[in-house]
Amino acid sequence: MMKRALFLLAALASAPAAAEPPKDAANWSLVWSDEFDGASLDAAKWNLADNCWGGGNEERQCYTPAPANHRVADGLLSIIARRETHSGPAFPPDQRTTPEKLRATNTKPFTSARLSTDGKAGWLYGKVQVRAKLPQGQGTWPAIWMLPEGWDYGAWAASGEIDIMEAVNLGTPCPTCAGGTENRVLGTIHFGGQPPRNRYIGDETAIPGALDDFHVYEVEWDADGMTWRVDGVDYARRAPHEWHSLGSDAPGAPFDRPFHLILNLAIGGHLPEGRNDRGVDSGGFPKMMQVDWVRVWQKDARARAPGGGR
Repeated sequence: MMKRALFLLAALASAPAAAEPPKDAANWSLVWSDEFDGASLDAAKWNLADNCWGGGNEERQCYTPAPANHRVADGLLSIIARRETHSGPAFPPDQRTTPEKLRATNTKPFTSARLSTDGKAGWLYGKVQVRAKLPQGQGTWPAIWMLPEGWDYGAWAASGEIDIMEAVNLGTPCPTCAGGTENRVLGTIHFGGQPPRNRYIGDETAIPGALDDFHVYEVEWDADGMTWRVDGVDYARRAPHEWHSLGSDAPGAPFDRPFHLILNLAIGGHLPEGRNDRGVDSGGFPKMMQVDWVRVWQKDARARAPGGGR
């Protein structure tokens, strides 16, 4: 896939400042990006998960770092979910807190990939944009989201979660959707305390145009709140008075700390299996989420997190 010369030059530069800034506001600087123009995933930017935990939602996939589950080629990142039985660690590294959990394994009927910038790049405030094409089918759950770098206010959800885009069961029957087909994406924040004291607020919107096309999913986040967009069009807005953290009385908490980015394709779990035709349709695999580029912009260097924005 051919990219504009500006972005090819930016990929070679030490700082990605040559890219065209957003047109809706002045003084934006590109502080981090991946155009996926190489031949493999950039390990300096991304971590690959390796576990069969299920995300705490009883998802049905194991995440693996195997090339079968992710590919960078022709200017695209492909996250590939396959129908295949796989065994691996039962918990992610941060939950392997006892010898039993360290040794525990689990087996799942699907494999996929989960990428994150955890420990490599995180940002306090900015505009995060991802151009992606999403898979369809009952049980598919692609997501673009953010988690806190430091968990300063406590375990999930006291330190927050920002879901830039989630979609479940795209293309399946949906009597309440325009045209009768599931075509919605969700933008959500999670906050409050640890379960059962966690809370969330979210909105959804129909994807404009064709489901089997690329669209730009975006959140803009600052001290005054967050705005969600698809293809540059606002569809949701949250303000600080709508959220809180049981871990702090600070204004804006928990969304006043650096967050890192996550891209993944889950199969099954509470959200997709409870909607549309319910469950997981095991036909039509492999399923693929493709990402054209990821760009993170900030207005002011003072908003950058220490160690972030690189």
